[in-house]
Amino acid sequence: MNVLAPRNPHPASGVEEWQIRCDLAALYRLVAHFRMTDLIYTHISARLPGPEHHFLINHYGVLFHEMRASDLVKIDLEGNIVEEGAPAKRVNAAGFTIHSAIHRARADLMCVIHTHTAAGIAVSAQKQGLLPISQHALRFYGHLAYHGYEGIALDLDERERLVADLGGHQAMILRNHGLLVAGRTIAEAFSLIYYLERACQAQIQALAGGAELVLPPEEVRLHTARQFRREGSLEHFDMAWQAALRLIAHDQPDYRS
Repeated sequence: MNVLAPRNPHPASGVEEWQIRCDLAALYRLVAHFRMTDLIYTHISARLPGPEHHFLINHYGVLFHEMRASDLVKIDLEGNIVEEGAPAKRVNAAGFTIHSAIHRARADLMCVIHTHTAAGIAVSAQKQGLLPISQHALRFYGHLAYHGYEGIALDLDERERLVADLGGHQAMILRNHGLLVAGRTIAEAFSLIYYLERACQAQIQALAGGAELVLPPEEVRLHTARQFRREGSLEHFDMAWQAALRLIAHDQPDYRS
């Protein structure tokens, strides 16, 4: 996604795959920059082009702020590592369950992000879910799914239920767990998780104040959601992505290695 990448130190991966690796590593760094990490847990993946349905996910044990393009692991929909020279790399089992579910069912979506932030977990535990109390929240009004908690996502059977709950949406709250978004591009996925996280933060702070909340009328909620849908072009997401990349371009250039 338009990251200026150095010469590929792993030529077997090909130019296009290396570019995606650099972009995905940058996304990990940006998620860390905005404090949406949970030590070595949670995960971000990106589908690779081709009929094999391979995708990249983090090497389990590497912190988000230190992720490099070469740290990412290429796996198939069965969880097998399908790259040379990576026998020592590990993939989080719950991460495989969640991400393989989306990549198997939604060919329209390239990038999947799952987080465990304090605000995201807090909203996921609130019965009413995400309230339409902020412009950020209205971005998702009528376009947000929910998936009930079933324990740590180690049961591959959960994939069918997770996909069924997601339906045609691109954002979902995992009850008692956290947030999940999926984008057509890495840039779109970044935008979705950024604003869903901000919406959750605003809700928790508003509720903490103890004052009565103001909710926009239904017609305003629907109108705002439609406005966001009209503005949600890939070009718009890419513009925000390029701006965000400047946050790490100079101080953390090693993500492209």
